[in-house]
Amino acid sequence: MAPTSLVANHACLCDHTMNQHQHKTAQSSTNADQQPLNESLAQIYGDQIRLATISGDADLKPIKLDWFNQDWKQRGPIVCSRRGDGITKHNAIGAHSGPYSIYHALSIASGQLDSKHVPDYTNAQPPVDFAPQPQWYDKEKIASIDPLGHLAPWIYGDVAEAENVEVRPSMSITKAILSLPEIKEEVKKGNLKPDGKIVLNEDGEMAVTKIAVDPVWYLPGVAKKLGVTENELRRALFEDTNGMYPELVTRPDIKTFLPPIGGTTVYIFGNPEDIPNPEKSLALRVHDECSGSDVFLSDICSCRCYLIFGLREAAKEAQKGGNGVVAYFRKEGRSLGEVTKYLVYNARKRAGDTADAYFHRTECIAGVKDARFQELMPDILHWLGITRIDRMLSMSNMKHDSIVDQGIEIVERVEIPDELLPADSRVEIDAKIASGYFTNGHVYTQEELKTIHGRKWDGFK
Repeated sequence: MAPTSLVANHACLCDHTMNQHQHKTAQSSTNADQQPLNESLAQIYGDQIRLATISGDADLKPIKLDWFNQDWKQRGPIVCSRRGDGITKHNAIGAHSGPYSIYHALSIASGQLDSKHVPDYTNAQPPVDFAPQPQWYDKEKIASIDPLGHLAPWIYGDVAEAENVEVRPSMSITKAILSLPEIKEEVKKGNLKPDGKIVLNEDGEMAVTKIAVDPVWYLPGVAKKLGVTENELRRALFEDTNGMYPELVTRPDIKTFLPPIGGTTVYIFGNPEDIPNPEKSLALRVHDECSGSDVFLSDICSCRCYLIFGLREAAKEAQKGGNGVVAYFRKEGRSLGEVTKYLVYNARKRAGDTADAYFHRTECIAGVKDARFQELMPDILHWLGITRIDRMLSMSNMKHDSIVDQGIEIVERVEIPDELLPADSRVEIDAKIASGYFTNGHVYTQEELKTIHGRKWDGFK
């Protein structure tokens, strides 16, 4: 059968439940009808565009990928690019760099980037060796990141050359210095003491190891963590992105997907090699992005305050001979986005903004109060080799339960001190505590939550 090209197979892409025989029949009946359209699109775009591949295409020779294989040579690289022979040999759906793949495309479209540019990774390798952990190969552990993503272009360079495909990293590691005004203030107050190693000086500059991670989903594993079937996951991803990735339903043989979502950055205080050692104490903050607070210091929530508290406590733990880790996930507005978040803010403020209605306002607009799905969050902890957290710097019951359910022990949960909370964040924090967030203090009843008011706002019509 001839390879799929242009739009000839769009009729075949609509229903992923069609069997292969039906697929071939539907394709042969539409090829002739689509010929004029194919030719006209070729005139517009130049070379013919192959929209997607079908699992029955005769020229497919995907690179072998055995996700949980302990032998990295047998395991194989992630290949999703169409470069070279990638259109027939790719073993992953999607594109590298998550949402930034769109900007990559804009650079090519505008002529600023040569579409044939080949990255030169000379001297870009990690400055820290992270030893493979048993969790990397455990079928119950890692499903949303590529454990070998930080080494891919170096260990699979020969495969890329021999197969004429592109192998790119999905993780990178570096060392850095953090300089935050609040940390400088903590040093001034005596809450942090410079040691020349973790806290470098009186200005509160801190030495860290940083890991940037782009998501790479092993679809069967992701589906299992979410409690759905792989077919249900594939269909939802295909339909709710308006068919952006047809191969989700035409290539059931490809089990890996690089979704266009934000990734994770990990900040490590202390020696990274000590993290898997359960005899070394560990303080951990899992933080979900909130640019309004994290960057612009809005006082309507506790995010920036908890982030700074997490960084401070992580540094302290490293100074005591252990490790501190802050994992920063780009899940803006509970993964609902800033547009939804600001709409919710408006609805809250116009209605009086009381803690009893905090989640209700979100559900009215988004239909769900939280879309972060913490089931995938522990993957980066597994990658680091974490088996025990001595001090969990989070009040979230969802994060706690997901971590514990995946076999990581949490010894102590640490809530943010009241004196660090902005006044206008009480609506948020008290509503969350009432919904299950950890606290050593008072848990308000639903009736009491009605008395917790946010700031009064003028100018809302």
